[in-house]
Amino acid sequence: MDVLVTGRHCQITDEFRNRVEEKIAALEKLKDRVIRVEVQVSAYGYKKAPDQSTRVEITLRSKGPVVRAEASADDKQVAFDHAVDRLKAQLRRAGDRRREHRGLRGSQLVEIPVAPMPLPDLVDKPVVTKIAGLEVTGDGPLVVREKLFKAVPLTLAQALDEMELVGHDFFLYSDADTHAPSVVYRRKAYDYGVIHLEMHPADA
Repeated sequence: MDVLVTGRHCQITDEFRNRVEEKIAALEKLKDRVIRVEVQVSAYGYKKAPDQSTRVEITLRSKGPVVRAEASADDKQVAFDHAVDRLKAQLRRAGDRRREHRGLRGSQLVEIPVAPMPLPDLVDKPVVTKIAGLEVTGDGPLVVREKLFKAVPLTLAQALDEMELVGHDFFLYSDADTHAPSVVYRRKAYDYGVIHLEMHPADA
């Protein structure tokens, strides 16, 4: 298992790197077949919010889903410890979910039908302006962060696993059976809901 520790706007000492490798080694009991662990430390120097001045993001890459957790604090060691605790909690929740919901049945989910949005008859060409190097269409909203992920179609059970492992309350995926854009989300306790979009041609 490779452990890669990198720093943004900060230096990574050998002492910190060794402590990271020791703690990460203990995670092998929770997550099998881990190929690489990426630990990124980012220092922002927020004087008004010192507890947010350093962020640590841990990413586990394996043959299965990617597992990611992050935390912020005024010290990189404290932030790393918090991120490790969150990572352990996410792995345990995913394991518990698989045991509790083995053989997932549709009756355990709340499906919300989504009605197609009516298309306007006339669409004015939006005004595009540039703000701080970013293009803003019309009055906004201003996009401050954009990510592109490679994805493969997933079953509902696989999507639930992915959601738990990245520590989010929702997960966007393409349904393996229908290829419809879908979102699974956490409701209460171990209850989940799922939303499927029924795509229609633009001229329908």
